[in-house]
Amino acid sequence: MCIAIPGKIVSIDGDYAITNTMGVESEVNVKLIEKPSINDYVLIHAGCAIEKIDYEYFSYLEHTIKEALRSN
Repeated sequence: MCIAIPGKIVSIDGDYAITNTMGVESEVNVKLIEKPSINDYVLIHAGCAIEKIDYEYFSYLEHTIKEALRSN
């Protein structure tokens, strides 16, 4: 099974961006998404942004992940 996590793009440099995921910043490849921009919300898998998502879905996923981590 694979999982993608939500992140927000905070800076971009060429094919790479810094994303913020639940307070953790990481570098991801953004070559797979069309016209990435600062403040875009994306799904991240294996170090790559694979899809843009809207804020509502981003918030839902972030909340769901936090709840799952709390229950363990």
